[in-house]
Amino acid sequence: MFGLDAFHLARIQFAFTISFHIIFPAITIGLASYLAVLEGLWLKTKNPVYRSLYHFWSKIFAVNFGMGVVSGLVMAYQFGTNWSGFSQFAGSITGPLLTYEVLTAFFLEAGFLGVMLFGWQRVGPGLHFLATCMVALGTLVSTFWILASNSWMQTPQGFEIVNGQVVPVDWFAVVFNPSFPYRLLHMSVAAFLSSAFFVGASAAWHLLRGDRTPAIKTMFSMALWMAVIVAPIQAVIGDMHGLNTLEHQPAKIAAIEGHWENVPGKPTPLLLFGWPDMEQERTRYGLEIPALGSLILTHSLDKQVPALKGFPKEDRPNSTTVFWSFRIMVGLAMLMILLGLISLWLRYRRRLYECRPFLHFALWMGPAGLIAILAGWITTEMGRQPWVVYGLMRTRDAVSARSDLQMSLSLLAFLVVYTSVFGVGYLYMIRLIKKGPQPFDDHPTDGTPARPLSAAPDRIEEKR
Repeated sequence: MFGLDAFHLARIQFAFTISFHIIFPAITIGLASYLAVLEGLWLKTKNPVYRSLYHFWSKIFAVNFGMGVVSGLVMAYQFGTNWSGFSQFAGSITGPLLTYEVLTAFFLEAGFLGVMLFGWQRVGPGLHFLATCMVALGTLVSTFWILASNSWMQTPQGFEIVNGQVVPVDWFAVVFNPSFPYRLLHMSVAAFLSSAFFVGASAAWHLLRGDRTPAIKTMFSMALWMAVIVAPIQAVIGDMHGLNTLEHQPAKIAAIEGHWENVPGKPTPLLLFGWPDMEQERTRYGLEIPALGSLILTHSLDKQVPALKGFPKEDRPNSTTVFWSFRIMVGLAMLMILLGLISLWLRYRRRLYECRPFLHFALWMGPAGLIAILAGWITTEMGRQPWVVYGLMRTRDAVSARSDLQMSLSLLAFLVVYTSVFGVGYLYMIRLIKKGPQPFDDHPTDGTPARPLSAAPDRIEEKR
């Protein structure tokens, strides 16, 4: 397909499926904690606005959860079908870590999800709040194990290689590898931010259409407070993560910066924009600020950042890709911080819900968090190349022995099925959002729900 061999088709297929999948857990992680906060506020204040918002967002959470489980299961099978070399080499570590995720996070979520979605009128308020908190905790525990597995692939430790296979010798070192704490915080906070901007954009859409009910104004205000507080925190976490990456994966940082060689005795400049050329080994059309690269990445003006020419060609990541994916992520993060600062000014002027240019800004920023997450994962995964386990196993050695035709057909099937099935799921969520929060009906519904998606209504009447 398109002149690509089985190896590159396998990489494209995995990138495509994980890009679809990561959107659902990101929203699920943030919404689960948001639902816990909403129910806690309702229990404390008895304000019906919080209860209406809880039931509105629980429907969208249910759709996300269902699609996240399905897309995640399909993605996991690819370790055996397309990446058997990796499974044989490192399966003794990644296999148990993913099993721990199922035994802890998935069982915790599954055990309390039914109570959370369908038990509002069947159990007491305290038990229902506990169920919501346990589901929220389950999403974070799932993040813990998934990031532990992926971080070990970035900065492996706590193992020995016996007969060409990785053997764990220290599980504490395996799990708490050098990059794990930074990556866990970075991804968790990114999920909270993504959900906040998703919620804020939903409220902005209703405000632009003239709906200024207390529920809409409350969820808009809560989302913007999240942006004000958490977006700057994420910037600090990102800086710490960058310093950690410089220490353990210097080639990745050099590729991200599009930095090819150092001038003896001079600090490293920061390239704002440009086009890294892997063949000519230079960054064309570069716009740089002298010494700023050293200041940001080493927090000094006398240290230099490692340059790409200091690494063998076969060990260099594709700088063209990660250079721009990183800048997309950072650019969106700066816009998030800007949105939060503007919201503070508008609160002070008492025009937060009336300033239409700002509402349009908030609406267009709705997918910003999810796009930033995708750009961040492209940066971290493409920046690890050509290694699948950094410094131990090259990606080309991890792929299964599949023909070009087999990989082309399976990739085509994924493109068709994912686009159609999950495309319908996206559209359904949009329709739910357009309906908006409704007053909660205290009368129990008939029938017994059988699946998470039963929490969403069968028919939706949109606001006109």
